[in-house]
Amino acid sequence: MIKNIVFDMGGVIIRFDRHLFISRFDVSPEDEKLLETELFTSIEWAQMDRGSITEKEAEQSICARLPGRLHDVAHKLITMWDRPILPVDGMEDLIRELHENGYKIYLLSNASVRQPEYWARVPAARYFDDTLVSAAIRLVKPQPEIYVCAYNRFNIRPEESVFIDDNPWNCEASQCTGMRAFVFHNDAGAVRRFLRSLGVRVNA
Repeated sequence: MIKNIVFDMGGVIIRFDRHLFISRFDVSPEDEKLLETELFTSIEWAQMDRGSITEKEAEQSICARLPGRLHDVAHKLITMWDRPILPVDGMEDLIRELHENGYKIYLLSNASVRQPEYWARVPAARYFDDTLVSAAIRLVKPQPEIYVCAYNRFNIRPEESVFIDDNPWNCEASQCTGMRAFVFHNDAGAVRRFLRSLGVRVNA
């Protein structure tokens, strides 16, 4: 019987759309591509998620590869991408309903050490029983160890839990550690149907 629902954050609960974030600034298409490559898909971004470097260190390293005209934009993308928080349609209602129906709700997210600063501004955050963020323990999905750490921290059994993530590799790793998973494709209704198929009490 399913007792626990574990959610990813970016791309599941809140939007993490790097093209949208960059579009908030007046940059050329060439500079947009440069920012996407050298910032959002950089090794430094991955290191921030692991907690092995600070945002300041990441910014210094990334800006060394960018022209000076993009330094201020890079700073804001690193430190202020979450302003404003943009919820994913339908997910807060789903999480609230699960909470009201007695399920335990948890967060397992790859995110930097700054995550607690903006988590309270996520509308669905009020319904979560606990959170585990990669940078805090220096493990990242899809490492199997992060799932085991989550089971121990949350005091849950993987066979009684379901994981919702937008990354198929993260979902595959979840299933390898015993927790069923669903790959999210921006469709809250599809999550509802999947959960109902597992006997979870949630409206269609």
